Amino acid sequence: MTYLIAFAIIFFLAVIVVQIGKLTELAARIRGEEVVERSSSNTQGIALVVFMVVFLVGCVWSAIYYKNQMLGYGPLTSASAHGFELDGLFNTTLFFTGIVFVITHVLLFWYGYKYRQKLGGKAIFFAHDTKLELIWTAVPAVVMTYLVAGGLITWNNIFPTLTAEDKFLEIEATGYQFAWDIRYPGQDGKLGNKDFRLIDPGSNSLGIDWNDEASVDDIVLGGSDKILLPKDSTIKVRITAKDVLHNFYLPHFRVKMDAVPGLPTSFIFTPIKTTQEFREQLRAYPEWQVPADPAEPKGKQKWETFEYELACAELCGKGHYSMRRIVEVVSREEFDTWLAGQKPFYATNIRNTDKDPWAGKKLFDYEIKARGFELRSAVARYVDDTTGTLSSVINLEHVFYKTGSSDINDDLSKHELANLGTLMGRFPKLRIEFAGHTDNVGDAATNMTLSNERASKVRDYMIAKGISADRMVAKGYGQDEPLASNSTAEDGEKNRRTELRIISK
Repeated sequence: MTYLIAFAIIFFLAVIVVQIGKLTELAARIRGEEVVERSSSNTQGIALVVFMVVFLVGCVWSAIYYKNQMLGYGPLTSASAHGFELDGLFNTTLFFTGIVFVITHVLLFWYGYKYRQKLGGKAIFFAHDTKLELIWTAVPAVVMTYLVAGGLITWNNIFPTLTAEDKFLEIEATGYQFAWDIRYPGQDGKLGNKDFRLIDPGSNSLGIDWNDEASVDDIVLGGSDKILLPKDSTIKVRITAKDVLHNFYLPHFRVKMDAVPGLPTSFIFTPIKTTQEFREQLRAYPEWQVPADPAEPKGKQKWETFEYELACAELCGKGHYSMRRIVEVVSREEFDTWLAGQKPFYATNIRNTDKDPWAGKKLFDYEIKARGFELRSAVARYVDDTTGTLSSVINLEHVFYKTGSSDINDDLSKHELANLGTLMGRFPKLRIEFAGHTDNVGDAATNMTLSNERASKVRDYMIAKGISADRMVAKGYGQDEPLASNSTAEDGEKNRRTELRIISK
């Protein structure tokens, strides 16, 4: 019914307009074409002046009314160091273009009124005016030169050339339909190489080169993970795209740069306000002191739910809206703690798979540190446990042997055994057993012998490092105590292990 009424109203309005047109035409015939034209011209001229006044007043009023919703005004000041200079450049540009805007619109509509058709009026024609042409050429040229020069100076100030001596955090943002993958460097502070030819949608969607050691500790955030940045730290964002043109847009930090397939771009900025500090800034304004959800008037206020965000500022497809990501700025200490808790993509997805070029060849610093912490924590927890519920068996994950042999691979095992030696010194009453295990490949008796020899070699290694022999025993269990079914290569890898079993503490 509502649509029917609306259609009827539009129909009758059209009929009225048509009838008015017919009446006007009839009046023109009665009064004469010239008189009607002058009357129409006069009416249009007055209407143009009225529209000019209403339009310009409306522009000024709306700018004042919506000031606090515009970037750079009210509470929405810049959250980055360079943003204030950029806002200043925009304000300077607005000043000059605003003058041109007002002058051109006043002249446009005023001339429509001033030169309306009048009785006895006569048009004046002049072919050339050098002075007028000089004015409208020279003035815009001077203003444009000033604006362009100022823009170049601002750009150079906000986009310095970083050197190896500069302290900065480089992250990588890769856009695709319809998400962003964010990559952080690990403990080495370096992002590893990428090669589009290495892209594997199932295991390596970014095409990271695992042969580059700088890649193995890199951290990759998924499409919904919150992006964390440290306050008062220089951030360099390496920006790329995998399919179509995207745009890396952080409005509150005044960062906006295209993400172009095959052509990496970058941007440098320094966050100066944490998310919580910006919320407190918004809190002072009445329009932010309203319920964030009108359906829950007693819930959180709007300022409490504010988040910085990353958006794609290109219309990259119908799922374009889903590229929005939450960005949180925290203190440097909070950021370092968060980053230390993130696991490298290589460690969780590539390590010891058929795609790992370093399997059985090398341990990396982040693995050594993480494993040392795990081993120390596991032993300490068991020693301090008074409930008797914790397991006394700890897998020595970083003890490796040469292929088909009981000889210890010293390069890969020395860190684990050194940590164990430190723990034996820290807990002088600790007595342990080294338990060797194998998979079920080969003869059971042979496997038993191999497991016993490997456990004994670990014990001998620790004795050579100064640990008392009477605190350690070695025993092989062969293939009798598997952790997995041995049906796959991964299961066999789990079963080929050396365990630390605490006898007494």
